[in-house]
Amino acid sequence: MAKRAKPAAMRSAGSSKFPKVGAGELLTLLDFVRYAVSRFVEARLVFAHGTTDPVAEAAFLVCEALHLHPDQFEAFATARITAAEGRKILDLIARRVTTRKPTAYLVNKIYMRGLPFYVDERTIVPRSFIGELLEQHFGGDGDEEAGSLISDPGAVESVLDLCTGSGCLAILASRNFPNAEIDAVDISKDALEVAARNVRDYGLENRLTLYRGDLFKPLDDKRYDLIISNPPYVDAEGLAGLPRECRAEPKLAFDGGADGLDIVRRILDEAEAHLTPQGGLLCEIGRCRPQLEAAYPQLPLLWLDTEDSEGEVFWIAAADL
Repeated sequence: MAKRAKPAAMRSAGSSKFPKVGAGELLTLLDFVRYAVSRFVEARLVFAHGTTDPVAEAAFLVCEALHLHPDQFEAFATARITAAEGRKILDLIARRVTTRKPTAYLVNKIYMRGLPFYVDERTIVPRSFIGELLEQHFGGDGDEEAGSLISDPGAVESVLDLCTGSGCLAILASRNFPNAEIDAVDISKDALEVAARNVRDYGLENRLTLYRGDLFKPLDDKRYDLIISNPPYVDAEGLAGLPRECRAEPKLAFDGGADGLDIVRRILDEAEAHLTPQGGLLCEIGRCRPQLEAAYPQLPLLWLDTEDSEGEVFWIAAADL
């Protein structure tokens, strides 16, 4: 009788320098998350693509490998993982460390406001604060201190998303404003292909129209009740210092010119002609607030904070432009 073969040790694909994991050494979801965290910290990875720390990144990676929603992690944290699943997880961990690509690209998914969206390297990994702000300030049921910039979401008939990328914000806007027709514009053909896939996934082909072009140019004289935008706003110095994770993303999605405001200036200068009288502009600009306020001291910009940001998104009403 032939000898029974010993179980092969689970090992990560990729670099031979990557630690080997023996069979049975990692058993549960928590075990694999702990192992991933150790490897991520050891490799000094950067987390800025939907997760903000190694624990959240590891949990996201493990859940996606197992086809679990992130909200299900706690329910299955102590559940055992099969050998095949373990190999898949270890391979993803190794690829995250050795390639430095964002996990969202490795699993082709990202979550915004709890909703899944397809992403790949044709578009930036979405991580805008605007989705949270749409819920906080545009529903009429936010907290009293935050207030509501549009008291009746049902009255919004048209929304424009500039620099839409993968289309996530446009899709979130369609949910916040149930009676609105949504237009979304991007200059990148590749990004719009990703956006089209997400629009189809959410069955919004009849409500959400994608346009390829340079900001307002493909829209003629159309006007909107709300314009949202998360445009490129990284300045030249920031662009030169981007971490490897961000360098895996399209440069076009970051490049805001010397001071980061090349695209933002154009949006501010042209938005009034595309807003209804009661409309407004919601725009994310990262850490460019000092430059923007210096460039437009006359504008009454309202700065909106989120759980993880302060002074990175502004609102301005059409009447004030």
